[in-house]
Amino acid sequence: MGISYTSKARKRDDRYLVSVKEYTQYHRDGYLIVRGLLSKEDISKLYDLAERTRAGTIKPVEPINAADSDNLDKANEDPLKSEFVHQTRVHMVSRLDTVAEWGMLHPRVLDVTEALIGPDVYALQSMLFLNPPGRGGQGWHQDSYYIKTHPDMMLGAWMALEEVDEENGCLWVVPGSNHEPIYPPDGYNGGSVHAVEAFKDLNTVVNVSHLDDEINTLSKVVANYPPPIPVPMQAGDVLFFHSHLFHRSFPNRTEDRYRRSYVCHYCNARSWVPWDHDGYEGETGNYRQILARGRTHLAYAEPVFGTEVFLSEANDESDSVRMMGMDDGMMMPIVQKKE
Repeated sequence: MGISYTSKARKRDDRYLVSVKEYTQYHRDGYLIVRGLLSKEDISKLYDLAERTRAGTIKPVEPINAADSDNLDKANEDPLKSEFVHQTRVHMVSRLDTVAEWGMLHPRVLDVTEALIGPDVYALQSMLFLNPPGRGGQGWHQDSYYIKTHPDMMLGAWMALEEVDEENGCLWVVPGSNHEPIYPPDGYNGGSVHAVEAFKDLNTVVNVSHLDDEINTLSKVVANYPPPIPVPMQAGDVLFFHSHLFHRSFPNRTEDRYRRSYVCHYCNARSWVPWDHDGYEGETGNYRQILARGRTHLAYAEPVFGTEVFLSEANDESDSVRMMGMDDGMMMPIVQKKE
């Protein structure tokens, strides 16, 4: 008899318990704001990480194929390349710094993630945004356009490290757009999340993430929805958002304020992940992704800096339930007791 696996969340005094209303809102609208999820002490540590990064003490790793990962039209400048050059956004700091790894594996962030897409969770990526005055911003995009998982169950966790509003470049979202498919890049089947030729009318897009809506053709799909809404946040608030959600930000319009945030991505750890920021060997990058909650039958990595994670173990004492056919044609649940 196989081993029954029933994941059980581990109790902690400060555990965040997700409500059914929050779960429903996330899956309906594509995002969920949890106010004050992170404490002042937590934010202080992550803010210090941002300042150390800004001072150049953490050396960023440039993304693999950053220039062509979004298949931008070569006639137009990659809108993100200059941000990497100026180090206003730094990827995978979690592989460079112990505080960054701790932030990506923060128990309360994983509490929410575990409830929304778990119980088994991979921690995939971390991004630190600094966005000084006059810089930053990213046009309309969907995160699974860049990071692919199969099945496609990724979410982002956007942690505000200071006050974020329309002036310094808060996120804008299109509620309900999480139900859209991922619009693939033009002429590049390797960039398709869905089976190629499975749709009759899934149009390709070009210049995704470009700030100019006239150039970024995903904006034409966004125009089918009611006006997007801004997401102002306070330090300690965390925005969880679906990987299909249309979202964007604008450059920081202030003269004396930054917009520091820490953004991490997660997926269900039963997913095949043909991606890794720093490259990988073989068919998948699973072996490079940290198992943050639950269990998996797939390869995984452990935290580089030893951050504690709460994993599940097989429960060989629990009973299993199977559906059995009865003589009258009905299906009935049968509990099989462990001996």
